[in-house]
Amino acid sequence: MALYITDECINCDVCEPECPNEAIFQGDEIYEIKADLCTECVGHYDEPQCVEVCPVDCCLADPEHEESEDQLRAKYDKLTA
Repeated sequence: MALYITDECINCDVCEPECPNEAIFQGDEIYEIKADLCTECVGHYDEPQCVEVCPVDCCLADPEHEESEDQLRAKYDKLTA
């Protein structure tokens, strides 16, 4: 499942540089995550790095982009091919 950033985001800038897939970007009002690039850090880390560093816990699983571990691994393989 890709992650998304809620409107609780305080634009602290700590998540963007931590994303190994460059899926996080500054949106119009808050940071956002490109679902097609988000692998929840599968293939890179044991835990999603944005979740680990977010001081307000606003990086959550996106119910509109449900993916299994195998699907996330396949996305990682495609992105790093």
